[in-house]
Amino acid sequence: MDEALVRSLTPAVLAILVRRGADFAAAEDAVQDALVEAVRVWPDDPPRDPKGWLVTVAWRRFLDATRADTARRRREDRVDEEPARGPASGTDDTLQLYFLCAHPSLTASSAVALTLRAVGGLTTRQIAQAYLVPEATMAQRVSRAKRTVSGVRFDRPGDVATVLRVLYLVFNEGYSGDVDLSAEAVRLTRQLAAVIDHPEVAGLLALMLLHHARRAARTAPDGSLVPLAEQDRGRWDTGAIAEGVEILQAALARDRLGEFQAQAAIAALHADAPTAEETDWAQIVEWYDELAALTDSPVVRLNRAVAVGEADGPRAGLAALAALDDTLPRYTAVAAYLHERDGDLATAARLYAQAAPKAPNLAERDHLTRQAARLNTRRER
Repeated sequence: MDEALVRSLTPAVLAILVRRGADFAAAEDAVQDALVEAVRVWPDDPPRDPKGWLVTVAWRRFLDATRADTARRRREDRVDEEPARGPASGTDDTLQLYFLCAHPSLTASSAVALTLRAVGGLTTRQIAQAYLVPEATMAQRVSRAKRTVSGVRFDRPGDVATVLRVLYLVFNEGYSGDVDLSAEAVRLTRQLAAVIDHPEVAGLLALMLLHHARRAARTAPDGSLVPLAEQDRGRWDTGAIAEGVEILQAALARDRLGEFQAQAAIAALHADAPTAEETDWAQIVEWYDELAALTDSPVVRLNRAVAVGEADGPRAGLAALAALDDTLPRYTAVAAYLHERDGDLATAARLYAQAAPKAPNLAERDHLTRQAARLNTRRER
């Protein structure tokens, strides 16, 4: 059975059931039952209309569940009879489903889990493995999210920014378990871009492609992190870079700049440089200025300090850093890097050692620890 096809059809089938009047939780359960039935039946008897088959089976499961639940007898009276067999409706409700899964009443973690389950078509076990949590914990998270959005009806446009933020969170989770969440986020964002014409959707897709293109070069064979400046650029995916740049240029031409377009522009400048030394840091600083104006984010200003240090020298970078809150995540690591660039190896080694325990993940912690050890070894020679 074509798993990719099934997962691509899942959101459309779910959205059809919701549009017919099923509440989200019941519709999602029915779709999951239909998917299980597809796994059993399709290998020996593939349907001519896979989407229509899934809609028919899921709707039957929904009706059966509704009629079997005595507490819902009143709602049963409002359930229409099963539609006649035939091709599924061509109406695409996928966009509404994105908005539902990114509903503002949900926490970020619940919105991400529900998006992966309902739009991505992943099983609860797959999502749990990707997030390295017990399956029972993820099942509770998904169930709570489904209950929260059950009965929600859209009487006004959804918030595209919230949907994009959820997809960005999925992308940043990286790669673990048997599901590559970064690749999954790219797939879902492509799907979103197909149903909504918005420059920031294009900007996020371009950003994801440009970052994902560097995936193969980000880690050494032993699993250790490879900084951007030291990566083998011959291992970057030039096809993904070319596509990302093309999408970005089309989005920027619409003159409706947003934060994801600005981030993608920075990533494109890195991707465009044949070597680290040829990176156009001055233009990157300008894009960080644009991004800071759009977001007023201290994390953006922290990254800008690094770019200033590359464009105008480490002293200028340290001056930009001094204006920021030293409790910011990765502040100490950035300070260590700029002090090393300035030749103060003792201070840099001390700061790398201080930054290591604060790292958000094991790979980054090990990288910072090795940096401190490397500088201490150089000083002892």
